[in-house]
Amino acid sequence: MDPELNRAATALRIAIGLMATLAGLDKFFNLLADWQAYIAPVAQQLLPISAGAFMALVGAIEIAVGLTILVIRPSLGAFVASAWLVLVAANLVLGGHFDIAVRDLVLAVAAYSLGVLEHARAASALTAHHPRKGLVTA
Repeated sequence: MDPELNRAATALRIAIGLMATLAGLDKFFNLLADWQAYIAPVAQQLLPISAGAFMALVGAIEIAVGLTILVIRPSLGAFVASAWLVLVAANLVLGGHFDIAVRDLVLAVAAYSLGVLEHARAASALTAHHPRKGLVTA
């Protein structure tokens, strides 16, 4: 894979992986925001658990996704983060937080782009180790 694309993928991987991990951690400490305030009222009514317990669960999932991006399987974590961010944006729209929803949709596109770049990087590494795999024969 091109070195410039490698640098872009690495920058996105670190940024999105840390974002998910740190946001997940903050769900336990509420230092950056009162996360429960961002649960749409309609969603809160459907929750079978308290809002605090739900946010702790959300935090655990975000930490797992962030660590998957950073150290386990970047492409998988990035695609999960992208879908997750779309769901978060939908919740934010239902709660009337349109400005934050737009930001999360842009982050979802960035996470999806990271997934594509990481998938291409993995395929490139596989082809480099097995050059005949990339050949098409008639």
